[in-house]
Amino acid sequence: MVRVRDLVMRLPSGGKTLTILDGVSLDVAAGEVVAVTGPSGSGKSTLLGLIAGLDTPSGGSIAVDGVEVTRLGETALARFRRRTIGFVFQSYHLIPTLTAAENVAVPLELAGAPAPLAAATQRLAEVGLAERAHHYPAQLSGGEQQRVAIARAVALSPPLLLADEPTGNLDSATGGAIVDLLLALNRERGSTLVLVTHDAALAGRAGRSVALRDGRVVNGQPRDAGLALQRHEPDSRPADHPRPLDR
Repeated sequence: MVRVRDLVMRLPSGGKTLTILDGVSLDVAAGEVVAVTGPSGSGKSTLLGLIAGLDTPSGGSIAVDGVEVTRLGETALARFRRRTIGFVFQSYHLIPTLTAAENVAVPLELAGAPAPLAAATQRLAEVGLAERAHHYPAQLSGGEQQRVAIARAVALSPPLLLADEPTGNLDSATGGAIVDLLLALNRERGSTLVLVTHDAALAGRAGRSVALRDGRVVNGQPRDAGLALQRHEPDSRPADHPRPLDR
């Protein structure tokens, strides 16, 4: 579903060049749940945003569902992203002047779906918010707002769902419920889920973790194409000991 090769992201900073990602390569199989972990500033959110086509890398390539997103023009990229990728932000990014149902209906309307408001109400029911459809974001708790954001992200049933610190603004109990929901949607829809998190407990619930440090992958390197994904026992060697590629 996702194939990243030699991805580089550099930005000007104070008269110098700041390297955020430095040659990142990563494969994510269809249906897989992958957690991207690492300390603040390691490039996690930047990587997710680039996969989503929200920014343009300085170098390297990104393919999603077989399409090289780094080669698409702005209009083609917007169309591809709308039907292929759902994105859940840490800070929800709901439109404050729209109700929960209207927020979820936005991508449906843009895609020309029939009866978008009715479909949006159904999506809210699927995330347990049927009775909150007519409430505005300010009238909802943080957990409820995140559920609305998830309903919006999956409104068009995209094959790839990206979540950037989806529990970062929530308490542990509410965050756990959000993770349960994301994993349930992954199972029910057969979609692929890639999430960024600094929460070790959340990362442990993913099928595989990919660790970044200083803009580079330090664990969870890409597997050879065509090989079945396998779980490996934790490596007991020191963190600074070279680790072989998974083959």
